[in-house]
Amino acid sequence: MAATGAMKPTAAFFWRKLDHPGHDSCRLFHLSNGWRLSGAAVFWDEGRPCHLGYEVATDAEWRTRRARVVGYVGNRAIDLRINTAAGAHWKVGGEGQSNIAGCPDVDLGFTPATNLIAVRRLSLKVGQRAQAPAACLSFPGMRFVKLPQTYHRISRTEYAYEAPTVGYAGTLQVAASGAIVHYPRLFERLAEG
Repeated sequence: MAATGAMKPTAAFFWRKLDHPGHDSCRLFHLSNGWRLSGAAVFWDEGRPCHLGYEVATDAEWRTRRARVVGYVGNRAIDLRINTAAGAHWKVGGEGQSNIAGCPDVDLGFTPATNLIAVRRLSLKVGQRAQAPAACLSFPGMRFVKLPQTYHRISRTEYAYEAPTVGYAGTLQVAASGAIVHYPRLFERLAEG
């Protein structure tokens, strides 16, 4: 993953998983040409220790350009690279992925960090609703699939969120930064700095 030593983060986040023992910590960097999320999730899932480092880079309008996930799920090593070009044509490990074509965002299914990207890109006003299909890294399968999602901003700090293909609906509490504060049944933010 890219070195972040010379860059100063604009925010740092720390979450606790609610469905399994574990935590996630991530930093947000503002770059000259966009944004970068860089973090790691360490958790226990179905008898397996998991450690997944991640990095997602977007352009200035919060459109995902590339992502990388490195680590392990139990004894399985993970090293995934995903890139996209204009028109949301995705490649994973250099191979085209027609099943996720047209998705503007990447959603790493093991972390709440990537919801920040959709929240910032959509920039909804209270009362507005938007479809936000994502190229989602499924967990524990670690394959990219298309995830239909809907964000409906119901207050300054709340979004009604739905992902019907995975049977999820809930009210996300979101900070001014766009970071998730509470993701019902899955994550809660413990700190932001």
